[in-house]
Amino acid sequence: MTSSNKKLQSFIQLGLFLGIIIVVNIFANFFYGHLDLTEDKRFSLTKPTKNLVKDITSDGGRVFIQIYLEGEFPAGFKRLQNSVKDLMAEFRSISNNIDYEFIDPNKGSVDEINAMREKLKEMGIMPTNLRIKSGTENRELLIFPAAVINYNNRSMPVNLLEANQAGINQEVVLNNSISLLEYKFSNAIQKIQTIYRPKIVFTQGHGELNSAETADLEKTMYQYYDFTKINLDSIVNLSNDIDLLIVAKPRSRFTEKHKFLIDQYVMGGGKVMWLIDQLAVSIDSMQGNAAFVPSNYDLNLDDLLFKYGARINSNLVLDLESSKIPQIIGMQGDQPQIELFDWWYHPAITPKTDHPIVKGLDRINLRFANTVDTVRTRNPIKKTVLLSSSQNSRLQFSPMRLNFEILRYEPDATKFNKPFQPLAVLLEGKFPSHYKGRVAPAMMDMLSQLNIKFLEESKPTAKMLVIGDGDIAKNPVNRRTGEYMPLGFNEYMRYQFANKDFILNAIEYMLDERGVMEARGKDVKLRLLNRVKAQEEKTQWQLINIVVPLVFVVIFGFLFTYLRRRRYS
Repeated sequence: MTSSNKKLQSFIQLGLFLGIIIVVNIFANFFYGHLDLTEDKRFSLTKPTKNLVKDITSDGGRVFIQIYLEGEFPAGFKRLQNSVKDLMAEFRSISNNIDYEFIDPNKGSVDEINAMREKLKEMGIMPTNLRIKSGTENRELLIFPAAVINYNNRSMPVNLLEANQAGINQEVVLNNSISLLEYKFSNAIQKIQTIYRPKIVFTQGHGELNSAETADLEKTMYQYYDFTKINLDSIVNLSNDIDLLIVAKPRSRFTEKHKFLIDQYVMGGGKVMWLIDQLAVSIDSMQGNAAFVPSNYDLNLDDLLFKYGARINSNLVLDLESSKIPQIIGMQGDQPQIELFDWWYHPAITPKTDHPIVKGLDRINLRFANTVDTVRTRNPIKKTVLLSSSQNSRLQFSPMRLNFEILRYEPDATKFNKPFQPLAVLLEGKFPSHYKGRVAPAMMDMLSQLNIKFLEESKPTAKMLVIGDGDIAKNPVNRRTGEYMPLGFNEYMRYQFANKDFILNAIEYMLDERGVMEARGKDVKLRLLNRVKAQEEKTQWQLINIVVPLVFVVIFGFLFTYLRRRRYS
C-alpha cells in the first residue's frame, strides 16, 4: 500500500470517528439516560413516581416548574442544586409534558429583586440567610431554596430545604433535603393535578379538641382536603365517602352505637387516627395542687382497640429528653423571677425509624403521653412503631400523685431505665370486626331495612394510627385574645417542634393510593469526610494526585512512540 493510500485511509477513519461522535451527541440531546451504580440508588426514581410522571398529559395543561436555585453557592448547596437539576432531567426524560427553569432571585435591579422577594413571600416561600466564606471575607446571601409547580392556572410552592434540627449539622440537613426531593416534587405534582379533594372528618360529641385548638391544622389541611365535624349521634352510618376519620382527644364515653359505626367504617376499608389520652391531666390541672391525682377517662374504647391490635395504657412516660416549662423561683421587688425547667412529662421525641411518615422529621413534642402496646391478633395485622421514647425514659403508673416538687432536684439517671417505650403505632391489614358474632337478630333486621350490610372483616386498604397523646394535634391558644399559635410551637422555649409535619405526613400516608409516599422512605447515605485524617494525609494525597497522572502520561507517550516506530519503521 502506497503512502498516499495510507494517508487517505487515515483521513477516512478519522472522518468516520468524528462522524460517529457527532451523531451520538445529536441523539444524546434528545434522550436522557444513566446507569445508577450507587448502593442506595440515589439516582433512581421509585416506581410510583415514574408512573405519576408518565401519566401527565397535556390535555389539562403542561406542568411548569420554576426553581429558585440559580446562582453560585457553597459546596453543600451546590450539591442540592445539582440534585434538583438531575431530578428535573429525569422527569423530563420520562415525560415531555414537564418544563422547568432555574431562576436567580438575586439577579436584576434592586426594584426587580425586591418585587420578586415580595411575590415569593406572598406564596409562603420564606428566605434563608446563607453565610458564604470566600478567603478571609465572609458575606451573607439571602436565598429562596424553593420551587413553584404551575399547572392549569394553579400554583403550588415546594420548600426544598429542610428546617435546621437541634443538634444536627448543616451537612446532614442538606442530605435529608436531597433525599426528600423526589417525594416533595412528586407529591406536589400529584396534588396540583388532583381535582378530587379527600374528605376528612373529625368526631364530635365526646369532648374532643375544639376548633380553636385545631385551628392551625385545619388551616393547613384546607389547602388540600375537605374536612368537617360529625356527631356520631346524628348519623346511622359513616359513609364510604369519608376518606379519613380523626378521633382527637375524646374525654367522655363512646356508646356501643358509636363504636359500631366506627367498626363498620373500618370494615369498609376506612382509615382512622386515634389521638387518645387515658388520663385527665394537664399543666393547668396541676397548678395550685400540692399533690394532683389524675383520673382515668372512661372512654369505653379499650376493647375496640384491643381487637384491632393495640392497647393504650393508663400510665405516663417520663423522658430526660423533654421540652421546658416556666416556674417562678422567687420575687425581685414586685416582679416574679421565672426560669425554664426540663419537664419530663413532656417528652421531645426524635423518630428512630425510616418509615415515610417520620423519616427526616425534627423532634415531636408530646404532653403527658401514654404508652401504646401492640397486641397479637388472629388476622395478620402489620404493626409499626412510629414514635418511641428515648433511651433515658421511665414509666409512672396510675394511680399516681403529680406535683412540681420534682423540679427541685436533679434527676436520677439510673431510674430512667425503661428505654424506647412505644407512643405511636401504625396498624395496617385486614382487621376483624369487634362485633363479629355479637350482633342481635333484631339489630341485623334493622340494618337490612336500612340497606346496610354487616361486615365481619375489613378490606385490606384499612389503616389505623394509634397515638397515646391527644395533645399532639393541639395548637397553643391565647386565652385572653383567642389567637392561636402554630401547631407544635412551644411558647416558652420559642421553638417549633414537628408535630404538624408528623400529623400531615400521617394523613398523606393513609390517603396515598398511588404509593407516592414510598419516595419519602428513600435513604441517601451521607459519607462525611474525616477532616482530621484528611489534614494528616493532605501532602500524601496531593503528591498522588499530581504524580500519578504524570506517570500515566509518560507511560502512554512511551508506548505510543514505541508502537508507532515499530509500525512504520
